[in-house]
Amino acid sequence: MTFAITEEMIAGDTAKAAPAHDDDLDALTRQLARRGIDVEPVIARLLAFEVALPTWAVGTGGTRFARFPGPGEPRHVWDKLDDCAAVQALVRITPRVSPHFPWDRVDDLAALRERAEALGLGFDAVNSNTFQDPPPREGENRPRSYKFGSLSHTDPAVRTDAVAHNIDCIEMAQALGSTALSVWIADGSNYPGQSNLARAFDRYVDAMKEVVAAAPEGFRVFVEHKIYEPAFYSTVISDWGSSLMAAQELGPKAFCLVDLGHHAPTVNIEQIVARLARAGKLGGFHFNDSKYGDDDLDAGSIDPFRLFLVFNELEEAPRGKVGGVTPAHMIDQSHNVTDPVESLIGSAVEIARAQAQAMIVDRDALREAQEANDALAAHGALKAAFRTDVSPLLAEARRRAGGALDPQGLYRRSGYRAAKSGERPATGPASAGIV
Repeated sequence: MTFAITEEMIAGDTAKAAPAHDDDLDALTRQLARRGIDVEPVIARLLAFEVALPTWAVGTGGTRFARFPGPGEPRHVWDKLDDCAAVQALVRITPRVSPHFPWDRVDDLAALRERAEALGLGFDAVNSNTFQDPPPREGENRPRSYKFGSLSHTDPAVRTDAVAHNIDCIEMAQALGSTALSVWIADGSNYPGQSNLARAFDRYVDAMKEVVAAAPEGFRVFVEHKIYEPAFYSTVISDWGSSLMAAQELGPKAFCLVDLGHHAPTVNIEQIVARLARAGKLGGFHFNDSKYGDDDLDAGSIDPFRLFLVFNELEEAPRGKVGGVTPAHMIDQSHNVTDPVESLIGSAVEIARAQAQAMIVDRDALREAQEANDALAAHGALKAAFRTDVSPLLAEARRRAGGALDPQGLYRRSGYRAAKSGERPATGPASAGIV
């Protein structure tokens, strides 16, 4: 029998922490009431808030130079589900898992879905992988490689392979109950002149049209961009403009996915969010944080204000020309020096914190200041919300949903990692994490 964080453990811990929490919640409720904010609608929206967990992030990540596995690493997708269930048990806003194929491929998808449902989990967007070479097909001697591209490769046979894998991912997604596919490609060039920049984009769009055509009605295909790496001179889908151009050509099933780390350091990500929302092409997010580039650090660990500003734009969007914006929320991180499960717990909390802070912005005061060109008053309206410690609201939402008041603290006290170390003896490279 495997170790799990139980409702009894959470209830016992909550009972000890409840008096202090109640005191903090009462104080914040009075403070917000003086600002004309009723906490109950905020808590209700937090109870409905969700962010998906990536299966690859429950294992230790790495760098281009090395990876240092930790104790009790998941050996396969079944272990990954157990770790995701531990996060969900504590935070109660991560009920869905985002798998990666072929990393998480199994012969029996029905059994995988059944296991997830038994753990209280469902499946979010499926992620395709054409940045590593595919396994050889039975009886086929032709070498196939994505070294020089996949969906934009000059060789039609390689593009056919990449299209087939993505269509396969759509079929696996449907079997798991998922309704979305995220497509990130590593295609690009490292030398000027290596690739015809215009034709590479055209080949990508033509290949993706086949992928999108295979998606059923109601299914979404997310186009993800990245400014660099592993291609360091040019990347086929390098920025939000390329992503938007592709999504618009691909039609109503295609949307743009914004990874917070896939931008140059000075790019205004929240403005990108506003533009994509206005265009009706904002499909979702991969939440993380960065200092230099695609660092994949824990969400909110470097620039929590920027994370808040992203959610502020999502709050603003329904008030303008754009109708209701319902982007997918997913975490995408690489945990190199921390316990991956604990990092995911912290990131989920920080993402929800940004959402809660955005909900308590005085929208009328902000709009009035903007219309009057009162820069400091407008900025002050945002800072007033950002400076507010909404931790009691987050904790109360977790308590009402059956989660922990102190999720990271309880995780440590539970001994989960030590228990998994005994259950999962290291037998070789773990199947989780990214180098």
